[in-house]
Amino acid sequence: MTTRLYSHPIFLEHLTPPGHPERPDRLRAIARRLEDPDFDGLDRVEPTAADEQLVLLAHPESHLDRIKAAIPEEGLTRIDSDTTLSPRSFEAVMTAIGASNAAVDDVFGRKADNVFVAARPPGHHAEAEKAMGFCFFNQAAIAARYAQKTHGAERVAIIDWDVHHGNGTQDIFWSDPSVLYCSTHQLPLFPGTGAKGETGVGNIVNAPLSPRDGGSQFRDAFTSRVLPALANFRPDLVIISAGFDAHHRDPLAEINLVEDDFDWATGKLMDVAYRSANGRLVSLLEGGYDLEGLSSSVATHVKRLMKG
Repeated sequence: MTTRLYSHPIFLEHLTPPGHPERPDRLRAIARRLEDPDFDGLDRVEPTAADEQLVLLAHPESHLDRIKAAIPEEGLTRIDSDTTLSPRSFEAVMTAIGASNAAVDDVFGRKADNVFVAARPPGHHAEAEKAMGFCFFNQAAIAARYAQKTHGAERVAIIDWDVHHGNGTQDIFWSDPSVLYCSTHQLPLFPGTGAKGETGVGNIVNAPLSPRDGGSQFRDAFTSRVLPALANFRPDLVIISAGFDAHHRDPLAEINLVEDDFDWATGKLMDVAYRSANGRLVSLLEGGYDLEGLSSSVATHVKRLMKG
């Protein structure tokens, strides 16, 4: 397997207030873990920033303009109580979009079998017209639209195993049957969306977990709801919104997954990609706020991508 890794020093320059869980140390911890010799075979590439117009694949121009206008010359600007911008945040998020779209190019162009994008800020809470939950633009949504526009993908599946529901991705694709959005997440928990009855036009599959659920319930949600939906949909591209805050160590939730659960889910989604998408799979980092739980889970995930 050829697995490509995208990361860039600019992702460390998106700053948040002291004590904020979405902090640059998240990527430093991942980078240290991926220095292990087990990962010598990774194809490591630094992405370039995307053109601003690519944001418009998933967001109106008014939203792009609001975020640009809010970037401070110094210090921090609060979008809401949890979501802040710093002087280089716009450059960071545009480079994250550039990495996500380059990953799509890579798997369609056979430059890599699969790709993991280690970027921040995350994106899955960003709705079409609203930044929230640490997120400004929705990288997964933009990448899905980019695959459709640039590579002619007819059906794109986004599978989100972050412990928080991806309300932004659901919002963007609510009425679009060409994109299947499947999510496992804790409920109740921020942002409060993601009930089973939220189905869009039949393209939204929510499989909520209860506080203190663990690997058994997570795997059952995949087996009973997510995987059958994917088998029926037959995507041309699989995108993972790969949050690792369902790990039992994470401070922001109460789900008790371990590394082997992420390994199992990765393998199942790779099987889906092989069956219907010529193996095309792109994984985008979302949440994960305990540094040990995050870095060990990412290492397990990437190792499975490399192994096949």
